[in-house]
Amino acid sequence: MTNATNDQVLGSDIERSLDRNDLIVVTGAGGFIAGSLARYFHDLGYTRIRAIDRKPLPEWYQRVPGVECLSMDLSHEANAIRAVEGATEVYNLAADMGGMGFIERFRVECLRSILVNTHLTEASYRAGVKRYFFSSSACAYNTDLQKSPDVIALKESDAYPAMAERGYGWEKLISEMFCQEYWAERGLETHIARFHNIYGPNGTWFGGREKAPAAMCRKVIEALDAGDMRIEIWGDGTQTRSFCYIDDCTYGIDRIMHSPDLIATPINLGSSELISINDLVSMVESIAGVTLERSYKLEAPKGVAGRNSDNTFIEAVLGWEPRTPLRDGMAATYAWIAEQFAARKAGKAVVEG
Repeated sequence: MTNATNDQVLGSDIERSLDRNDLIVVTGAGGFIAGSLARYFHDLGYTRIRAIDRKPLPEWYQRVPGVECLSMDLSHEANAIRAVEGATEVYNLAADMGGMGFIERFRVECLRSILVNTHLTEASYRAGVKRYFFSSSACAYNTDLQKSPDVIALKESDAYPAMAERGYGWEKLISEMFCQEYWAERGLETHIARFHNIYGPNGTWFGGREKAPAAMCRKVIEALDAGDMRIEIWGDGTQTRSFCYIDDCTYGIDRIMHSPDLIATPINLGSSELISINDLVSMVESIAGVTLERSYKLEAPKGVAGRNSDNTFIEAVLGWEPRTPLRDGMAATYAWIAEQFAARKAGKAVVEG
């Protein structure tokens, strides 16, 4: 299975034109992916990392020793200006988001994340930032192409003609355009990755913002703990997705950010290993050594019928593909959530949504 050590070795081979004491800014760093990215660069030996999130510091998913951690709401212009002072590179992963249960219910909050990117791109341009990364999403793709579980893998050009996921998807698509225009008109080097369902340890696993892999692990663990061998599945279970392990994601971000062939060019960052939600549940059951009785909540938020990543472009440009098989990543995720579940039951502080 892929692990952080392997990614660090590969990451050390990337040509970045970045000194060890250049300032790297990572926004959204109180959350899952950005927190992992801050740790990734710290473990590579970069000595000046500024991690920013609007959550109070005690609520951050992970805080990395030696990393400057600031609690600021970047939807305010003054905070965005402060955030990028002295920065060489900025990684913008700050957004109000979660799984489909959150995205479908809180579209206004998702749309308001555009304020973060609007202020941060302008502040980065004015501060003379060398490179700017924006975390987009597969939710930016045309939903008319995702109406069947047997979906054709989405290639980068499938975002247009535009019909993005309401709220969250439109914010991502418009923010991509900001990044492209800041490069075309003002010369700010921008890089854009469309994430496809990133999962793994240190992510949200309860509270309403969790995504399917974490939710399924938690539900199986809860069933075992309660001795109630039943599980509720949102939708009919036929909807399909691909899921990318966090270690593959952080290394992929690094590769994309430092590729001269991917300036202002949206690119998929995900796995092409398609699986149905029913089969994902079966995988978690196998990991846990249990079989549960299933019920289906058809009226629950479930998103598009099918979504998969076409990795042709990223393989051609970077030679990149995920190295972590889904079952291996799910086993690691299940083990971590089981530890978190036991800790919460014992009254200890755990990662929340």
